[in-house]
Amino acid sequence: MHKLSGTAVVAHGGGPTAVINASLVGVIEERRRHSEITALYGARHGIQGVLQEDFIDLDREDPNLIELIGRTPGSALGSCRYKVKETDYERILEVFRAHNVRYFFYTGGNDSMDTTLKVARLAREKGYELRAVGIPKTIDNDLAETDHCPGYGSAAWFYACALRDIGADLRELPGRVTVVEVMGRDAGWLVAATALARHEPDDPPQLIYLPERPLSGEKLLADVEAVYRRLGYAVVAVCEGQRDEKGEPFGADLIAADGFAHELAGNLAHALSQLIARRLKLRARSEKPGLLGRTSAAFISEHDRQEARMCGREAVRAAVEGVTDKMITLVREPGPEYRVRTGLVDLERVANVARKFPLEWIHPQGNDVLPPFLDYVRPLIGPVEPRARLRGEPVPKRLG
Repeated sequence: MHKLSGTAVVAHGGGPTAVINASLVGVIEERRRHSEITALYGARHGIQGVLQEDFIDLDREDPNLIELIGRTPGSALGSCRYKVKETDYERILEVFRAHNVRYFFYTGGNDSMDTTLKVARLAREKGYELRAVGIPKTIDNDLAETDHCPGYGSAAWFYACALRDIGADLRELPGRVTVVEVMGRDAGWLVAATALARHEPDDPPQLIYLPERPLSGEKLLADVEAVYRRLGYAVVAVCEGQRDEKGEPFGADLIAADGFAHELAGNLAHALSQLIARRLKLRARSEKPGLLGRTSAAFISEHDRQEARMCGREAVRAAVEGVTDKMITLVREPGPEYRVRTGLVDLERVANVARKFPLEWIHPQGNDVLPPFLDYVRPLIGPVEPRARLRGEPVPKRLG
């Protein structure tokens, strides 16, 4: 392996997370250890910044500010959901040649890994030496070949605490049903994590639905009615990508979520709450925390942040050592204590591949998750403390 001297470019693609900037800091700090990387540029707003030759010089940033950025949610570089056209790749390579870019680090999800792979392939076809490494990122946790994705643990923590608190409100003022819509596209990893809100068997959410299992309207209504009759209220957690047995979103409005033709229901929880109110004659409403789940500074899991930073560092190390066309992965070590290390996987095994929630972790009734998932997810998040409750010692009645 020979030393390759040149500029490095780092960019962010897709929806930001609470820890994407930690990966950026990992790239910045590791780059300082390698003289063969002569400069480090950040592309503003992802691959669009590359196409527009819109770079900032990260070497000129204050190190103290960089450390602060690493603890800040959202993308400091900006991001995009731009679907790269085939004709764009020639322009990307032209820009890279003009700046002697020999290292390309793209932090993102399935579509971003596809872009990274295509850039690397074109460079090889044209005889231009370029080392391209993907850095995993997605709150959806649906990247293949990695135990979990940076960004997921923090978002999972947020939603677990959100469902705990929404549920407490309903428990304390009963007579209502609330449907909470959770992000995740067509993968149920995030909505499954709301099970961590529970500390007692009947704690909310009492019902959890994952898009990996189609849900009939009749099944939903029967489940809600059974919970309501038992407890006097019900909390339902549902993934935004949930569909019925015909593949339809329960009458919700489908919208194009981004430039990649990913369609999502824009008001799924509202549609389900209206169905419950209309058919069961119960007071029902919907909640949709939405972007709060990936932008809340109050819910940054320390494991998540450290692992995101580690992925950024390892991407630079791998590229300097000659690696290209790969994505950094997180590998969970066996044993009772939670430990992870990084690995590498071919980008072609990740690009445009969505990892679904395992069916064996879904309750046979299709309305909950099973304990093996809780063992998987618990180390990734922060504490979800139970809400304090009064003992409720009754005073004897005197009037009968």
